[in-house]
Amino acid sequence: MSQRVAVIGGGASGLVAALTAARAGARVCLWERNDRLGRKLLVTGSGRCNLTNDAVSAERYACADPQWMASLLEQFGVGDVLRLLESIGVPAYKTDDGWYYPRSNAAQSVVSALEHALRQARVEVCLGVQVTGLERAGEGFRLRVLQDGQQREERFSRVILAAGGAAYPTLGSRGELFAELTRLGLRTTPKRPALAPVLAELGALRGLQGLRLDVGVRLEQDGRTLAESHGNLIVTEWGLNGPAVMDVSHAVSAHEGEKLTLVLDLLAFHAEEFTALLTAQRKQPFPAALLLGAFFPPKLAPVYLRMAGLPEQAALNQLKEAEIQRLVGCLRETRLGVRGVRGFEYCQVSAGGVAVSEVEPTTMEARRLPGLFLTGETLDVVGPCGGFNLQYAFSSGALAGRAAARG
Repeated sequence: MSQRVAVIGGGASGLVAALTAARAGARVCLWERNDRLGRKLLVTGSGRCNLTNDAVSAERYACADPQWMASLLEQFGVGDVLRLLESIGVPAYKTDDGWYYPRSNAAQSVVSALEHALRQARVEVCLGVQVTGLERAGEGFRLRVLQDGQQREERFSRVILAAGGAAYPTLGSRGELFAELTRLGLRTTPKRPALAPVLAELGALRGLQGLRLDVGVRLEQDGRTLAESHGNLIVTEWGLNGPAVMDVSHAVSAHEGEKLTLVLDLLAFHAEEFTALLTAQRKQPFPAALLLGAFFPPKLAPVYLRMAGLPEQAALNQLKEAEIQRLVGCLRETRLGVRGVRGFEYCQVSAGGVAVSEVEPTTMEARRLPGLFLTGETLDVVGPCGGFNLQYAFSSGALAGRAAARG
C-alpha cells in the first residue's frame, strides 16, 4: 500500500518534496499556513528566481560537515535540479558568470509550474493550515492542525518537515516547530539571521552612502579570519548591504555581541589594472584623484585621499613612495567595526536549526526518528547568494520526497 505522506510547508523544498513523493507513488497532503504557495520563492532573485549556480559545491556552504553536504549534492546536484524544472515546464538559461534563471525571468512562472505539476500528480494541497504539534504515534506520526480556528489531529505514516526557518517572518516563516523537534530529541541551535545586511561603524565611509562597488570582504576577530567573500557592496546609512557582506553575515550573527572587524579590499577586482596604470603614470603629473576615478565612482576619490592623509589635488609625481603605499593600503584594507546584522525581517535565509548530523544526507531522514524527513532551512545549512540556497532547498526536498515515498 502506498505511503501516506504529510509535507509541512509550501516553500521551495516543500513543493519539490511533495511533487517528488507523489510522482514516486505516495499519497501526499501538502499543508501551507499562508493562503498561497511559494510566497518566499516569489521574492527570490529580486523576483527573477535565481535557480542554481554552476559554482555549487559543498565547500561553498556554511555547514558543520562538508562531507554531509557533498553527499547530498552527489545525490541531487545542479543538473538534477535543471532536469526537474525542465520536466514541469521551466526551461532555464545561464548567465556569463554561471547563474541560472528561468527563461521567463519571473519567479511567478516557477511557482505556477510547480502548482500545475502538483495538481497533475494529485497532491492534496491545503492552504491556511498551521501545524501546531508533532509527535510519534506507533510507526507513524500524529499532527495537531489548526484551520479556520478549529483544532484537529491527523495521522501519517511519513512526515516531511519543510516549514522553513525564521527569515522573512511576514511571509509566514517563523520557525515555530523547532520546539517540537527539540522535544522529540533532535539536537538544535537557535535560529539566527543569515544573508543579512551588516551593521557597521562606517567612519570616513559615511559620506559614501548609496555607493555600489565590487570588493573583497574578510570578517576578522582578533586577527583571525572567520569568513571571506567577494562581490557587490552597497554603503547604507546604517552599514553595508549587498552580496559581499551578506555572504559573511551568518558568521557575524554567530558571534553576536563580540568584537568583530570587516576588512574591505577595494582592489580585489582591479589589482592588476590598478597597478599597471599607477606604474605607467607614477613619474607624471597625473592626479591621484584621476587614478582612483579610473576604477571607482567619482565621490570615492576625495574620501580615500583624506583617509590616506593626502591633498585632494595631489599628483602622483609629487608623492613619496610611502604616501603611495599608504593610499594603496587604505584601498586594500579598509577596516570597519561591526555592530551586528539586521533582523530576520531583512535577511534572505536563517542559520541555525537542526544539526546536519541528525539527518541522513542521501534521504533527509532523521536518524533518531525514522519516518520524519527534514529539508531546507529546517537544517543548519547556509549557502552564499547566487542560487546556492535554492539549489539546496530543491535538492533536499527531492531527496526527502523520494525516500518518504519508498517508506
